[in-house]
Amino acid sequence: MNDVVSLKARRDAALGAGAALFYETPLHIVRGEGAYLFDADGRRYVDMYNNVPCVGHANPRVAEAMGRQQATLNTHSRYLHVGVVEFAERLAALHGPQIQSVVFSCSGTEANEVALRMARFATGRRGIVCTNATYHGNSELVGALTHVGSRQPETDEVRAFPFPETYRPIKEGVGEPALCEAYLERLEDAITRLEASGAGFAALIVCSIFANEGLPNVPAGFMARAAELARAHGGLVIADEVQAGYGRTGRWWGYETAGFTPDIVVTGKPMGNGLPLAATAASRALVETFRSKTRYFNTFASSPLQAAVGMAVLDEIEERGLRENVATVGAPLKAALTQRKGAWDAIGDVRGGGLFIGVEMVKPGPDKAPDAPLAIATANRLKDKGFLTSNAGAYSNVVKVRPPLVFSADDAAAFLEAFDETVDELKAEPRRG
Repeated sequence: MNDVVSLKARRDAALGAGAALFYETPLHIVRGEGAYLFDADGRRYVDMYNNVPCVGHANPRVAEAMGRQQATLNTHSRYLHVGVVEFAERLAALHGPQIQSVVFSCSGTEANEVALRMARFATGRRGIVCTNATYHGNSELVGALTHVGSRQPETDEVRAFPFPETYRPIKEGVGEPALCEAYLERLEDAITRLEASGAGFAALIVCSIFANEGLPNVPAGFMARAAELARAHGGLVIADEVQAGYGRTGRWWGYETAGFTPDIVVTGKPMGNGLPLAATAASRALVETFRSKTRYFNTFASSPLQAAVGMAVLDEIEERGLRENVATVGAPLKAALTQRKGAWDAIGDVRGGGLFIGVEMVKPGPDKAPDAPLAIATANRLKDKGFLTSNAGAYSNVVKVRPPLVFSADDAAAFLEAFDETVDELKAEPRRG
């Protein structure tokens, strides 16, 4: 414990106090293997949060590819390299025919910024529509979308609409078709306000599964209709797959699960299994319009190292059947957590799919008031039992379960035991908040 306190004090001095840390008592992690992390005392934790090492911590194939390529060649992007071309071709082929070319970068923030600029160049307009509880990155342009319309104001070029959900719907007492229409009306209002402002409407950007919004259950057919509406107003549809993609839902892409076809797809975190790697993929026409209007390059992107590691990650997913593992392990885990709703009135809802599940914590009573302190307490108690989760969602009250794709059925069974113990302990304590 003293070592953790001492290291935290050094960290505050070296990085500046305020750099984010998880948990009331931070962890000093020194090693990873598969779905597990180990602290400085050798204690093992089941990682149920990190989607960066999607094919497992310290993956041997990825580490070998990284070392081999770095020992052979790594340079900037202004030389021909067959590995880079093959990786771009392979990535584009994982989508439908509308995706043909790729712009590589190093982070989801960069890739989303490229996507927004691409849409603006293609349409000649500047207005962007997103949800009111989203997050797409940290730059000035992309950060302007974070919780816009709720925690920060809309701007002349950014408008928001309420994220679609059935748990706390904007219109009570109606069926899903009517609720879908209600959300589409709010989306169209955001678009028309941009058109009236003079900025015009360039793009609708969404996380395909609304991850940061809390994995809401979306009214049936909403996303297909939303994409249709965006295109009817002359805009493009951007799918942010940084969290949803690479098999997280059991399919390659979250937009397949959500039932819509994007014009531009953004990927990031899991692509390099820890090596900084991201991509913006679109039609050749969209990509070449972007390239013709910018001198965009990235010193560390489109590199032989990125390509070698990116190919190794795809090989692991395909050859080890990890998308199939997501479905095989994820569906029973979600079903088991859903059964536990009845055991504790604080569990308001269980949502998500594949290996991305959210457990929403609420206060007593019929109004479904979010209980963020309880979600935080749950994550801390699970950490003490050796299972790493966190709290997230529009109200920070959703316990976020998002393990690497190598997470096993045995890991899930052990987690459920720890979850049940946590529930029993917290039920016996006074409620927080």
